[in-house]
Amino acid sequence: MTHGFETLAIHAGQEPDPHTGAVVPPIYATSTYKQDGVGGLRSGYEYSRSANPTRTALEEALAAVEGGARGLAFASGLAAEDALLRALCRPGDHVVIPNDAYGGTYRLFAKVLANWGLEYGPAPLGDLNAVRAAIRPNTKIVWVETPTNPLLGIADIEALASLAHEAGALLVVDNTFASPYLQQPLALGADVAVHSTTKYVGGHSDVIGGALVARSAALGDQLAYHQNAMGAVAGPFDAWLTLRGLKTLGVRMDRHCDNAERVVAMLQAHPKVTEVHYPGLPEHPGHEVAAKQMRRFGGMVSFRAASEEEAVALCARTKVFTLGESLGGVESLIEHPGRMTHASVAGSPLEVPGDLVRLSVGIETIDDLLADLTEALG
Repeated sequence: MTHGFETLAIHAGQEPDPHTGAVVPPIYATSTYKQDGVGGLRSGYEYSRSANPTRTALEEALAAVEGGARGLAFASGLAAEDALLRALCRPGDHVVIPNDAYGGTYRLFAKVLANWGLEYGPAPLGDLNAVRAAIRPNTKIVWVETPTNPLLGIADIEALASLAHEAGALLVVDNTFASPYLQQPLALGADVAVHSTTKYVGGHSDVIGGALVARSAALGDQLAYHQNAMGAVAGPFDAWLTLRGLKTLGVRMDRHCDNAERVVAMLQAHPKVTEVHYPGLPEHPGHEVAAKQMRRFGGMVSFRAASEEEAVALCARTKVFTLGESLGGVESLIEHPGRMTHASVAGSPLEVPGDLVRLSVGIETIDDLLADLTEALG
């Protein structure tokens, strides 16, 4: 029987406990498991770095909602990215990355993995000819964010999957901004979906986590080997909190989208806003692709103020929107990417405009959000 997204988010990997009937998976706060004889594992568990029942429940749920063969939960989104890149690449290999990638991802490539010998090159992923030109004989991965952070660019996952596979490369999609509810990269041909589960999946700004979901079992096994060997796994309490957040992802994302659409309409009409970035706008260059591959257009919005000074100042003037660097929680956040989340790309080809402001639109009463932004903009 085929189940819908919300049913999978609530039930996949989460059968009632056979001993007590508890409908919520317990927090298995243990490092060690009794073995039934030498080499005889009890229910497949031996040591919680390798596997933990609470983490298993989360991993099975993540695989189900992304439509993948295997899910893996990590201590953070960057830990997931690091394990994936070291599992699939070798020194001398090359990765195509977005020309407006998340600052932390860029830092991982430029400051950490480049020292290991991994090559990378940015390309505008909305331009298939530019991506084709950026692919080299040693390209192993085309790395996609869609929508991108913070400019909300859109890439055609299905077209990029074909392009990558023709070149013998894998397509990896960071699906953090869209969430599994709004976008299904694996169904569109991607090989791996990446998440910072800290964001929309967890959804309550109370836990750090990351995830990989592989489309094939063989690739999932390869990634799982590195997850265990490198060790940056999600702890049982973190896995439990993330699993709790996942259960309400669908209803939260609908409210995030509702509120974001109203915020975008207000910003477009405001005389002190010079440009609004949101894939739901018909004039957005990626709108048609986003409409094709996304259920709705998400809760992230960015816009440009009259100047960098004004952008920084208005970030300090909001009262309901909290000045903070994360995103995807139930509360609304505002930040200045150039000096905060994307400071690591300053002076690089990925540098973001100084007058850019990024919003993570939460699920508060929409009239309160509109009034707060209107007052802050003056």
